[in-house]
Amino acid sequence: MRVLALSPGSLALQLDRLPALVSFCEQVGATLQVACAPTCRGAWDFIPQVEKILPFDFEATPTLADWANLLGCVREPDFQVCLNFAEGQQVNLMLSMSHIPTRVASSGFSSTVIVSTGEGWCAQRLASFLKPLGCTLDADRFRLALSSKDLDAARAEQPAGEGPMLLLAPAGSTGDWPEQRWTSLPESIAQRLKGLRTLQLSPEQPLNRRAAAVASSDVVLSSCPVTQRLAVYSGVPLVALGAQPENLPNRPEIRCLGHQADLSALKDGEVLQALGF
Repeated sequence: MRVLALSPGSLALQLDRLPALVSFCEQVGATLQVACAPTCRGAWDFIPQVEKILPFDFEATPTLADWANLLGCVREPDFQVCLNFAEGQQVNLMLSMSHIPTRVASSGFSSTVIVSTGEGWCAQRLASFLKPLGCTLDADRFRLALSSKDLDAARAEQPAGEGPMLLLAPAGSTGDWPEQRWTSLPESIAQRLKGLRTLQLSPEQPLNRRAAAVASSDVVLSSCPVTQRLAVYSGVPLVALGAQPENLPNRPEIRCLGHQADLSALKDGEVLQALGF
């Protein structure tokens, strides 16, 4: 079986969709093609079931020619199922002219199956897309399979020593937890835990390198939604600054702290406590 996913949105949204798409492909033995913005393709490069990325930026006001090109890509292969996360008249017109027999979406006249938003954390909510297709989803079990080359490179970049590895991953956006506190926090922890190693992760690094750095750490402190999801999918303990608890799985090793709109109000002591100090 060949499956098409129309996947607009940010890199964090792409990561939210990985568990559902991988679970579906595994359960039915399918391969996957994904239409997403070129800047987001790194999320899908993790997935072995993906045979092709169709570069298409849904948010960049595509022209009629862009839609015609996408239609050509969609009609050429023999897709049996489309999971459509896009909305609007253009995408529905395009799908209505395709030959895909099963088209699942939350709305739209081209859909053969319309679903409602599911329950649970953000990745688990997409179980509603799989249920009409006879498949289930346990998003909390999903883990990224990273290459040994990337993992070895990440370990080589860590500070020398045998102590626990704390990865700091600020979002680097306006309103983030202040840079001065990211800098001073390791010193405060080192006074309580000798041998602590710390590394600050740049949000500009390629996604595969960021994922390997996360997976190679003992604990992650991050205000970056993308890095938070990488930690969730790697099973690494996480303190997620500004994240809402309902958007992450309920695990003892995941703690949400503060509100995205007011991270500057967070004190060092609150973050230290969340980290277990």
